[in-house]
Amino acid sequence: MGQRLGPLELIGDRWVIGDPTRKEGLSIVLTPEGLEHHRRAETAALLAVPWSRFMELRVRAAYVRWHVTRFGGFVGAFAPAADMGRDGCSLQGIVRHPYDLWSARYTHHEGRYTAGHVIVLKALFDQLTEAKALDRLGDPDWLGAAVAKLSPYTSWFAGKGNRLVEETIRSLGT
Repeated sequence: MGQRLGPLELIGDRWVIGDPTRKEGLSIVLTPEGLEHHRRAETAALLAVPWSRFMELRVRAAYVRWHVTRFGGFVGAFAPAADMGRDGCSLQGIVRHPYDLWSARYTHHEGRYTAGHVIVLKALFDQLTEAKALDRLGDPDWLGAAVAKLSPYTSWFAGKGNRLVEETIRSLGT
């Protein structure tokens, strides 16, 4: 079973986005109740948002660490579709009650994220948003099965990755 998909990885029995051991150690924990934003060495969450508040949730994942530096932000200004700059590693969305834009940053892992992993992770968030099934991200068994099916994907072709995610979600049920 694959235990990592870009910045998403299984740590112990919890699925975490970001590396909680590096620098500030910002990470986002996916729980059955919702998202918890954490900083290294702090036991309490900086922020907790229940799944029911999310209307939309997208993941941004810079392929390499330097993409999230100031220089990466400068370069990213010339490549607007790329996930670069301070928000290159973040979750962004729209929440309700009250309606507002929401975002939380996470710390990039030591190594690079493969294009295939980033493509299918983004597609997973996009398609679960469309299906109004974001709470599936908080089900560790469902997410583990999805990551196991998606982690072998290595292509740079987004269309093929989107279809794979669609088939995976359908086979696992939403």
